[in-house]
Amino acid sequence: AVELIESGGGSVQTGGSLRLSCPTSRYSWSNSFMAWFRQAPGKEREGVAAINDRGSTEYADSVKRRFTISKDAPKNILYLEMSSLKPEDTAMYYCAAEPPRLVADWKYLPLDARKYDYWGQGTLVTVSS
Repeated sequence: AVELIESGGGSVQTGGSLRLSCPTSRYSWSNSFMAWFRQAPGKEREGVAAINDRGSTEYADSVKRRFTISKDAPKNILYLEMSSLKPEDTAMYYCAAEPPRLVADWKYLPLDARKYDYWGQGTLVTVSS
Protein backbone atom coordinates (compact mmCIF):
# COMPACT_ATOMS: atom_id res chain seq x y z
CA ALA A 1 0.00 0.00 0.00
CA VAL A 2 1.09 3.58 -0.65
CA GLU A 3 2.04 5.44 2.52
CA LEU A 4 2.00 9.21 2.72
CA ILE A 5 3.32 10.70 5.94
CA GLU A 6 3.33 14.47 6.25
CA SER A 7 5.69 16.40 8.51
CA GLY A 8 6.87 19.96 9.02
CA GLY A 9 3.76 21.58 10.41
CA GLY A 10 3.93 23.87 13.41
CA SER A 11 3.06 27.25 14.85
CA VAL A 12 4.41 30.45 13.32
CA GLN A 13 3.58 34.12 13.38
CA THR A 14 2.16 36.07 10.46
CA GLY A 15 4.79 36.47 7.78
CA GLY A 16 6.66 33.36 8.82
CA SER A 17 7.65 30.33 6.75
CA LEU A 18 7.36 26.56 6.97
CA ARG A 19 8.30 23.63 4.76
CA LEU A 20 6.08 20.58 4.68
CA SER A 21 7.45 17.22 3.58
CA CYS A 22 5.71 14.07 2.39
CA PRO A 23 7.85 10.98 1.76
CA THR A 24 6.04 8.59 -0.55
CA SER A 25 7.03 5.02 0.12
CA ARG A 26 6.06 2.40 -2.46
CA TYR A 27 4.64 5.01 -4.86
CA SER A 28 5.41 4.81 -8.55
CA TRP A 29 4.84 8.22 -10.08
CA SER A 30 3.62 7.90 -13.66
CA ASN A 31 1.33 10.22 -15.63
CA SER A 32 -0.14 11.32 -12.34
CA PHE A 33 -0.32 14.20 -9.90
CA MET A 34 0.56 14.65 -6.27
CA ALA A 35 -0.89 17.50 -4.30
CA TRP A 36 -1.27 19.34 -1.03
CA PHE A 37 -4.72 20.02 0.36
CA ARG A 38 -5.79 21.80 3.53
CA GLN A 39 -8.83 21.86 5.74
CA ALA A 40 -9.57 24.55 8.29
CA PRO A 41 -12.03 23.98 11.14
CA GLY A 42 -15.58 24.22 9.87
CA LYS A 43 -14.51 24.48 6.23
CA GLU A 44 -14.30 22.10 3.31
CA ARG A 45 -11.03 20.58 2.19
CA GLU A 46 -9.42 22.70 -0.52
CA GLY A 47 -6.65 22.09 -2.99
CA VAL A 48 -3.55 24.19 -2.37
CA ALA A 49 -0.98 23.05 -4.91
CA ALA A 50 -0.37 20.13 -7.25
CA ILE A 51 2.50 18.82 -9.34
CA ASN A 52 2.79 15.99 -11.86
CA ASP A 53 5.65 13.69 -12.71
CA ARG A 54 6.73 16.08 -15.48
CA GLY A 55 6.93 19.05 -13.12
CA SER A 56 3.79 20.89 -14.21
CA THR A 57 2.24 22.75 -11.29
CA GLU A 58 -1.11 24.22 -10.28
CA TYR A 59 -1.79 26.58 -7.37
CA ALA A 60 -4.86 27.91 -5.66
CA ASP A 61 -5.17 31.67 -6.20
CA SER A 62 -4.95 32.26 -2.45
CA VAL A 63 -1.40 30.85 -2.25
CA LYS A 64 0.15 31.91 -5.57
CA ARG A 65 3.52 33.63 -5.17
CA ARG A 66 3.64 32.52 -1.51
CA PHE A 67 3.70 28.71 -1.70
CA THR A 68 5.90 26.47 -3.84
CA ILE A 69 5.31 22.79 -4.48
CA SER A 70 8.25 20.65 -5.51
CA LYS A 71 9.42 17.05 -5.60
CA ASP A 72 12.64 15.21 -5.02
CA ALA A 73 12.06 12.37 -7.44
CA PRO A 74 15.10 10.21 -6.53
CA LYS A 75 14.17 10.39 -2.85
CA ASN A 76 10.43 10.22 -3.56
CA ILE A 77 9.60 13.24 -1.37
CA LEU A 78 6.96 15.88 -2.01
CA TYR A 79 7.49 19.35 -0.50
CA LEU A 80 5.44 22.46 0.10
CA GLU A 81 7.42 25.61 0.84
CA MET A 82 5.17 28.18 2.50
CA SER A 83 6.19 31.79 3.02
CA SER A 84 4.45 35.04 3.98
CA LEU A 85 2.04 32.95 6.00
CA LYS A 86 -1.26 34.48 7.07
CA PRO A 87 -3.71 33.51 9.83
CA GLU A 88 -6.11 32.29 7.11
CA ASP A 89 -3.51 29.66 6.15
CA THR A 90 -4.17 27.93 9.46
CA ALA A 91 -5.38 24.42 8.69
CA MET A 92 -4.55 20.76 8.66
CA TYR A 93 -2.46 20.11 5.57
CA TYR A 94 -2.70 16.81 3.72
CA CYS A 95 -0.52 15.17 1.11
CA ALA A 96 -2.37 13.30 -1.66
CA ALA A 97 -1.40 11.11 -4.59
CA GLU A 98 -3.17 9.99 -7.71
CA PRO A 99 -2.70 6.37 -8.79
CA PRO A 100 0.05 5.90 -11.39
CA ARG A 101 -1.42 5.61 -14.88
CA LEU A 102 -0.44 4.56 -18.38
CA VAL A 103 -2.12 7.72 -19.69
CA ALA A 104 -2.92 10.90 -17.75
CA ASP A 105 -6.52 11.11 -16.56
CA TRP A 106 -8.15 14.55 -16.76
CA LYS A 107 -11.58 13.62 -15.50
CA TYR A 108 -10.81 15.76 -12.46
CA LEU A 109 -8.57 18.81 -12.33
CA PRO A 110 -5.38 18.75 -10.22
CA LEU A 111 -6.85 20.66 -7.26
CA ASP A 112 -10.01 18.53 -7.10
CA ALA A 113 -9.87 16.09 -4.16
CA ARG A 114 -11.77 13.47 -6.17
CA LYS A 115 -8.67 12.99 -8.32
CA TYR A 116 -6.70 11.41 -5.48
CA ASP A 117 -6.86 7.92 -4.03
CA TYR A 118 -4.06 8.11 -1.49
CA TRP A 119 -4.02 10.47 1.48
CA GLY A 120 -1.82 11.14 4.46
CA GLN A 121 -2.96 11.77 8.02
CA GLY A 122 -2.20 15.47 7.92
CA THR A 123 0.09 17.94 9.64
CA LEU A 124 -1.21 21.00 11.47
CA VAL A 125 -0.15 24.51 10.51
CA THR A 126 -1.12 27.35 12.84
CA VAL A 127 -0.42 30.98 11.97
CA SER A 128 -0.96 33.55 14.67
CA SER A 129 -1.41 37.28 14.16
